[in-house]
Amino acid sequence: MALFEYFPNYVWNLSVSIALESGGKIGEIIDMCKPIRDAAANGEDAGTGEFLQQWVAMGEKLIELAAEDEARGRTLSASKKLERAALYLLVGERMQGHGNPARVATFALAQDTFARAMKLGNHPVERVMIPYEGSEYPALYVRAPGDGPKPVVVYCNGLDSSKELLYWSNLPQALAARGISTLCVDQPGTGEALRISNLPATPHSEKWASPAVDWLEKQCDVDPKRIGMTGISLGGHFAPRAVAFEPRFASGAVWGANHNWAEVQQKRLRREGENPVPHYWAHVLWVFGAKDMDDFHEKSKDMTLDGVMERIKVPFLVTHGAQDRQISVDYAHQSYEQLTNSPKRELKIFTPREGGVEHVGADNMSYGCDYIADWFADTLGGDVTGKASA
Repeated sequence: MALFEYFPNYVWNLSVSIALESGGKIGEIIDMCKPIRDAAANGEDAGTGEFLQQWVAMGEKLIELAAEDEARGRTLSASKKLERAALYLLVGERMQGHGNPARVATFALAQDTFARAMKLGNHPVERVMIPYEGSEYPALYVRAPGDGPKPVVVYCNGLDSSKELLYWSNLPQALAARGISTLCVDQPGTGEALRISNLPATPHSEKWASPAVDWLEKQCDVDPKRIGMTGISLGGHFAPRAVAFEPRFASGAVWGANHNWAEVQQKRLRREGENPVPHYWAHVLWVFGAKDMDDFHEKSKDMTLDGVMERIKVPFLVTHGAQDRQISVDYAHQSYEQLTNSPKRELKIFTPREGGVEHVGADNMSYGCDYIADWFADTLGGDVTGKASA
C-alpha cells in the first residue's frame, strides 16, 4: 500500500493523500491537481502559489454550490460541500510559506466554512477555548452520544495540522462510536493558536495539556478519572510528554512515534528523509517563534523523549508505519522499549498486509484510527462493539 502519487515529489503527494483520507473526492482532487502537475517537477517549494490558487478555486466553487443547496433548504447537502471546501482551503493554506499574505484570508475563510458546515450538518461538535498562560487556545469538543459522564481523549496536532484535520482523521468519530468523547486541540504552535494568537510551540507539552484537563474536569459530561491523551505526527512527542508529566491522564497513545525530533532536525539538515511541508525551515522557525536557526535549535533541543517515557505509569500504545519516510520506525521501538514503568504497553507497527505504512497512515488512516480507538475503549472503559452508541 502506498500514497496516491500524482506528483513527482513526496510533499505534494502527502498533501493530496491527506485530502483524500480526510474526505476529499478523487474527481475534485484531480481537477485541482491536473493544471499544476508540471509545476511540481521543480521541487516541493516552487509552485506552491499555483497549488493554492487551484485549491482555493475549488473551495470557492463548493461554497457557491452549498449556497444553492441551502437556498433550497437542503442543509445536509450544503454541509457536505462546505466540509470539503474547508478541507481544500486548509490543505492549500498549509502548503504555503510563512509570510505569504494569501494564507491569512484563506485560513479565515476555511475556519468560517468549517463552522458553517458543522452547524448545517448538526454535527456534535462544539468550539471551546482553553485558558493558557494568560491567553487561550481553541479546541473542538466532540461529544459521544448518550447520557452521563463519559471518558474523553485529548487529541493534539503535529507540526503542520489543525484541529479540523484532527476531526477529519475520523478518530473522534471512531471514539464516539465506542462511547468516548474527544477534545481536538489547536495547541500552541498549531492551527489558530499559531496563526491568530501567535502562541509558539513548546517542547514541554504538559504546559498546555494540563489546562485542557482542568477544562475537562469542569464538564458535567466528563468522567475525570477516564481522560486519555493522544497525538498525531509530532504529537508523537507532545502526547507522551504530557502523559509523563500530567498524572491525571489515565491512558495514552501515539499515532506516529516522534521519539527524538531534535535528532530528526539534524538528519533533515543532511537531507535525510522527507519533509512534511514545503518551505520547511521557515515553517519550523515560525512554529517555535525562533528568530534564526541557532535560536530554533535552542528552543527545540528538549524535543526528545529520552528520560521521559520511563515516567509514564499508565497504559500506553505506540503505533507507527513500517515504511514511514519522515520518521524512522526505529523511533517507535525506542519509545516502546523505554516504557519500563507502564503497567500495560503495546507496540503496533502497521505493515503492507493491512496498510497505514506511510507517515501517520497517510496511505490508509483507517487502521490507525480503529486501532487507537479500540485501545482507548479497552483502557478507558469504552465499548468496542459499538452498542453503547446505538
